[in-house]
Amino acid sequence: MHKFFDALIFRSWREATGQGGLLSGVDLTASTTSNPLRLWIIQMGMIVMMGQLLSLGLGKIKQPKVVAEILGGILLGPTAMGRIPGFTKHIFPAQSLPYFSLAANIGIYLFLFIVGLKVDANIITRNARSSLLIALSTMILSFGLGAAISVPLYHNFIGSPVEFTYFMLFTGVSFSITSFPVLCRILTALKLLDTTVGVVGLSASASNDIVCWSLLALSMALISGTSGLTAPWILLTCVAFTAFLIWPVRIALLWFARFTGSLEDGPTIFFMVVTLIVLWACAFFTDIVGISANFGVFLAGVIVPREGALAISITKRLEDTVITIFLPLYFTLSGLSTDLGLINNGITWGFTIAIICLDFAGKFGVCTITARVSGMSWRESSTVGSLMCCKGPVELIILNIGLSTGILTQRVFSMFVLEALVLTFITTPLVSIFYPPERQVRALAVDVSRWSTGDRDEYRIGDHQSPMTEPWRSHFTVVLDKFDHMSGMLVATQLALPSPLVPSPQGTEICVNALRLIEISDRNLDIMKSSAVDTLIHSDPILDAFRTFGKLNDIRVSLSLSIVPHEDMSKTISDHVTRHGSELILLQWLPPSSISEDTTEDPYRSHRTRIEPNLPEAFSCGPTGTAATIHSQFVHKILAESNTDVALFIDPGTSLSCTGPGSVHHIFFPFFGGPDDRLALEFVMQLCTNPGISATAVRMSKSGAERVAAQWPSIVRPEEDSNETRESGYHEMPIQSTVVIPNISYGQTRFESDTADAILWEQYAHSSYDIRPSIRAALSRITFSEQSSSMPLHAAIQQVSTRKPVLVVVGRSHRTGSGDLTQELENILKEQGSVGQDDSRNTIGDAATAFVASGYANAVVVLQAANVSTN
Repeated sequence: MHKFFDALIFRSWREATGQGGLLSGVDLTASTTSNPLRLWIIQMGMIVMMGQLLSLGLGKIKQPKVVAEILGGILLGPTAMGRIPGFTKHIFPAQSLPYFSLAANIGIYLFLFIVGLKVDANIITRNARSSLLIALSTMILSFGLGAAISVPLYHNFIGSPVEFTYFMLFTGVSFSITSFPVLCRILTALKLLDTTVGVVGLSASASNDIVCWSLLALSMALISGTSGLTAPWILLTCVAFTAFLIWPVRIALLWFARFTGSLEDGPTIFFMVVTLIVLWACAFFTDIVGISANFGVFLAGVIVPREGALAISITKRLEDTVITIFLPLYFTLSGLSTDLGLINNGITWGFTIAIICLDFAGKFGVCTITARVSGMSWRESSTVGSLMCCKGPVELIILNIGLSTGILTQRVFSMFVLEALVLTFITTPLVSIFYPPERQVRALAVDVSRWSTGDRDEYRIGDHQSPMTEPWRSHFTVVLDKFDHMSGMLVATQLALPSPLVPSPQGTEICVNALRLIEISDRNLDIMKSSAVDTLIHSDPILDAFRTFGKLNDIRVSLSLSIVPHEDMSKTISDHVTRHGSELILLQWLPPSSISEDTTEDPYRSHRTRIEPNLPEAFSCGPTGTAATIHSQFVHKILAESNTDVALFIDPGTSLSCTGPGSVHHIFFPFFGGPDDRLALEFVMQLCTNPGISATAVRMSKSGAERVAAQWPSIVRPEEDSNETRESGYHEMPIQSTVVIPNISYGQTRFESDTADAILWEQYAHSSYDIRPSIRAALSRITFSEQSSSMPLHAAIQQVSTRKPVLVVVGRSHRTGSGDLTQELENILKEQGSVGQDDSRNTIGDAATAFVASGYANAVVVLQAANVSTN
């Protein structure tokens, strides 16, 4: 029995080693029909590494990755590495090419399906008149130039076996084509998606691609026709099949997407399976009727419903794998057929240069002139002309079809591949020269607003500008950039809104403008997002949450979505605030610190989230610290450029999650002085209009100096019989915050700032004259006091530590206030074991940094007055 098992094991080992295992000494690159995977993996690894290495260098000059992949494919072919003895025999042997070609063609079919997904009617309809005029004029002239040069090319390189008409059609189509996917990559890399040039370029290239694919289908129908009547029948079949896909099949897919819930929750597995079946069925049908399968998969992408951002979700699932692995395989397949060594004489080089120059001159010239006639400047027109010259994989697909059908020879194929590479390469430098960042004009097409309640026409920007006697703000802009900020912004908005139990002044209405910001990255997917803003604004989960918030609280909520580069976000916010007439911007800043529950030190800590004081760890290297630093810089830039009052909400605790009428909150407000603190005092008053909120306002001053009261100028109170003064108080003075003396800014003197502080504090803390009932009710919930201490920050933190769960409200800057807090903050940070908090301090200010580092506040709200330079 043992001998039987030994013999069986020995035989199995002998058979395994005979199959070419590593230990048997067999050539690992040997291609066999029974096991082609081993060599395919070697080929794929070499192709991907070659493309990545080249993209590292070419990326320094902002070249799209597709240029590196095309160049890598050429280098792996007979042009360069194919000349190394034995390289082609071992890495790309002839018997392996059928399997390699199959994988590459599957990849290009999926790529064209994604291209069809990206061709959206919203892109084409943007600046439709200009884009269609540019696309059609470019295609007509380029096709004519291609047809013209095809005559000498045919007589010198092709010859009689090939019909001249077929060669002319392929030459004209290759001249006419503009690579829509590569154009998307270039616009994304150069941050031009939301510019006027980007919108027109995308629209024109999308229209151009659709017409050129139709011409290619016509060409294939003529080539496949065996008689005079066959070609028209093939063309009519193609037209009928296209109509069948666009109407019945697309409607069926839309119904099926609703049936499976794919519109609401993204494509289900079942829907993806059906979509892929449709894809391969379209490829199969167009192939068997004599038209290239490429056209069928392109149509399959076009008919996928755009509702519910469905096309975007499908693209997100497929794009990375296709772009990273399969598309480079197709470029290498083209490179294996490209031998630039065949361009080895003066005539061939002359025709190659003529092809490049003629194609570029035709596209650049006619696009520039047409764009200029359409109303664009010469700089913008030249940029559009440069963009329309890019070729990339789309032309390679057409050239490969021509090569496989025998219309193109390898020499002519190599000439056109070089032309496609050169024109794609020069596109980025030309665009950078013609359209530098300082000359760029942003388009408003990617910013869309929707009102969730009420009628938008009922609202006008100037409605809120009627005189108000109360310092309440009724129009807010809430900035939403991350889902992590959602809960905090809902709490901050609920707190900032005037209480529904307090009647608003006549003619005013509460309105919240929620601005959702999405950053444009270097992914082509962002092009689809920018063209589907109308859909995203209804499907974005963050805006959905805010829409529900507005309905539950019966608040007019305006929902806006902007897709912009990161460096333009602050300007987008500023423009949005100006357009909507907002009086206060609500932001959230998440402290770069760890959050943990600590209930062992004092009884009050059981009611709040403890903020660990070791903040520098979060600013150290690593993904978390990097993200925190970027977010702090983003918030700091908004604060620095804002011309509107800003409220920065920091780290909401669990005890602030409920803000309804039955909840009770307490606010602690240390008044150090300065424009930001004066704004903060008004904000505290507005919060206290809610009967469930009370506050403690303490005027902090440093001891050892003269008493602050002695520094205040004498205050003449308003006459009781002055109706005008009784109604307006100090509110109608030309100020930045609602209540302050004239011309208060950071350019004011110390005496002017102290005077403004004294007037405001006296008005609210000792209000004995007539005031409106809503203000008196708010003041009745605020306890005013004064405290003098040699360490005012320590004293304020000590007061917070002895109170119930509390929300701290502070001003951001105190440079014109009652004292400099910098040295004291340094001592607090040392006590807490925190050093090097320059980024945090520059963002939220000294006082807020002290409260965040101490960890005694459930949340902190930092106020900054409008038009205040804070650097």
